Amino acid sequence: MDHQDPYSVQATAAIAAAITFLILFTIFGNALVILAVLTSRSLRAPQNLFLVSLAAADILVATLIIPFSLANELLGYWYFRRTWCEVYLALDVLFCTSSIVHLCAISLDRYWAVSRALEYNSKRTPRRIKCIILTVWLIAAVISLPPLIYKGDQGPQPRGRPQCKLNQEAWYILASSIGSFFAPCLIMILVYLRIYLIAKRSNRRGPRAKGGPGQGESKQPRPDHGGALASAKLPALASVASAREVNGHSKSTGEKEEGETPEDTGTRALPPSWAALPNSGQGQKEGVCGASPEDEAEEEEEEEEEEEECEPQAVPVSPASACSPPLQQPQGSRVLATLRGQVLLGRGVGAIGGQWWRRRAQLTREKRFTFVLAVVIGVFVLCWFPFFFSYSLGAICPKHCKVPHGLFQFFFWIGYCNSSLNPVIYTIFNQDFRRAFRRILCRPWTQTAW
Repeated sequence: MDHQDPYSVQATAAIAAAITFLILFTIFGNALVILAVLTSRSLRAPQNLFLVSLAAADILVATLIIPFSLANELLGYWYFRRTWCEVYLALDVLFCTSSIVHLCAISLDRYWAVSRALEYNSKRTPRRIKCIILTVWLIAAVISLPPLIYKGDQGPQPRGRPQCKLNQEAWYILASSIGSFFAPCLIMILVYLRIYLIAKRSNRRGPRAKGGPGQGESKQPRPDHGGALASAKLPALASVASAREVNGHSKSTGEKEEGETPEDTGTRALPPSWAALPNSGQGQKEGVCGASPEDEAEEEEEEEEEEEECEPQAVPVSPASACSPPLQQPQGSRVLATLRGQVLLGRGVGAIGGQWWRRRAQLTREKRFTFVLAVVIGVFVLCWFPFFFSYSLGAICPKHCKVPHGLFQFFFWIGYCNSSLNPVIYTIFNQDFRRAFRRILCRPWTQTAW
């Protein structure tokens, strides 16, 4: 970093206040993300460990990098020891590289989940994800360690106050920029282009070509308040949008999917809290009456939010009947139960229908969270591209293309701001994170779910 004149007292106070807020917000927001994944059942999917590791990297940036960058910026020189300068620079590159390699790994995870859903999801275990995360950090370390090992030809130290700058040799600037940013960006763009083509081809085939049980509406009996069986139209299973236990990612029930035809959107999806139960009262007792007060309150809150977006077509019975002794049902029939009541389905809905339901729900949630992560990646690129572009440009033509110091510093700090944005993106675009954040902030924290 080049020497600069010190800021005025007013400017120093304003910059210090703004960056202090950035540090606190980054730590708070990313700690909230980690707590949400560790304590929320709807976010317990193994792939969400990527988000925990990414949030940890952002917290490390806020605690180990930004405070020293702020001091260096305000003072105009490096106040701390030379050894810490070298460690600070290596950690800065490590955490930035780790963030983008995390996003690269997440994009590959999205691609495999969409293109090889059945095969890949059976292998997507917490242990496998942790091994990938370890590999991500090792790759970032390999890219960030060379400045500590090879310091290059630094030449005589300039007179005056000490400065803390990265290796200024052109080969290192270009190599680190390509390894830390441009190469992972290219991989992510190609992967997401491939995901887009797969989704486009899938939408072109249409829901009819995908197949599934219950293509069309069928009249099915259901118990009414008096216990008699009445006829009621139930939506086709082809319109079912999500089931919470399939994946850790959110998809609003009843929301129109890409590629759906007007006929499909005309039928309403069953709420994701409905689960196919065998013909016995015991399953109902475990699912509703046997729940703990905390779990029951959590389920009721999530179900109420889902019902705001989609009202099921089936008319439920009174809540009390969910815990009452089982009704006499035809042999081979199955029951869909919720906290609000139950609906009796005919013999046609069986194990095959349940498997298809889960398969479709899984694909739907993968598509939704793929979009959320595309936003995360896009914001990351927008924040860091100006810095890496100007940094590389200075190495290619240092005399004529060098960016002014003030503008370069602005790009530098915009990159740091990215560490605070992921929690905001999750809150805006992901329903499960919104619920988890609200639960953490509005209720006492009790236990860890992982």
